[in-house]
Amino acid sequence: MTQTFSSLSEFRDILSDMPVPDAEALQAAQARNMQLTKPPGALGRLEELAIWYASWRGQAAPQIAAPQIVIFAGNHGVTAQGVSAFPAEVTAQMVLNFQHGGAAINQLAQTFGARMTVHALDLDRATADFTKVAAMSEAECIEAIQTGWDAVDDTSDLLVTGEMGIGNTTSAAALGAMLLGGAAGDWVGRGTGVNDAGLAKKVRVVDAGLTLHKQALNDPLEALRCLGGRELAAMTGAIASARAKCIPVILDGFICTAAALVLEKAVPGALDHAVAGHLSAEGAHERMLQAIRKTPLLSLGLRLGEGSGGALAIGILQGAVACHSAMATFAEAGVSDAG
Repeated sequence: MTQTFSSLSEFRDILSDMPVPDAEALQAAQARNMQLTKPPGALGRLEELAIWYASWRGQAAPQIAAPQIVIFAGNHGVTAQGVSAFPAEVTAQMVLNFQHGGAAINQLAQTFGARMTVHALDLDRATADFTKVAAMSEAECIEAIQTGWDAVDDTSDLLVTGEMGIGNTTSAAALGAMLLGGAAGDWVGRGTGVNDAGLAKKVRVVDAGLTLHKQALNDPLEALRCLGGRELAAMTGAIASARAKCIPVILDGFICTAAALVLEKAVPGALDHAVAGHLSAEGAHERMLQAIRKTPLLSLGLRLGEGSGGALAIGILQGAVACHSAMATFAEAGVSDAG
């Protein structure tokens, strides 16, 4: 599906006119679930997941045959404020590691049969320091959103978006505070492992960004432009693109959820095609998930990013769909139905 954007307002208009679940497939999947050889509700959330997935794929008994993981990388000018335990050069170094198959996400993609692509977004040109000016111009933000939109393969049947970007927990925290309220300290965490002094510095930096860009308070896409990063904007574009193509999405951790939050605040219900893959160890992630009404599938203390938690959750969804679509019905198995 070819779609180009020339402005944030044009992107917002697209978000307001997106597909909804297939009602017939939903009803057929619900009916099939009641006929499978198990007591009603015995598979718990797996049943809900399978029916949800079926409704977005328009099939009563779907399969997951082509999961896709897309990783976006970007550099943040706000790292000049000393908000990360690692230097900005690590972003490009990790991109090479992804490309050479050496990162955790590579192993998880291979384990669950997912095709993985990596998109480095102008790593030699960091976003601006959002404590001084907006992180991106509108043109830069739209370019990143477009990259994300175009990265989603029409033939995929499940999407996980991941990221790499030194300093991006600071941007995610700033977006959380701007879009959901509360003090900077409610949203800032240790990210890559900053010490107490570093944590206090991150709080001050987020406070400064919120004060400077307070005009974006009621405009989620403008908040993304002012406080976000190219990789966050690209994830926002990719998640929206998946909705346009009726591809279900598994959200990753804190940073991915911040990117998704922009969509939900721009158009309520924009994340109906998404589930939360996991609850990360970044403290404010749970609060963000509650705000978008998503219950995580896993809680393993992960804080790596890269899409790793979302990738792990592919296995959960694969299991749910396999049981739903391949189990025998009572009639097929010759088993007496308690109903």
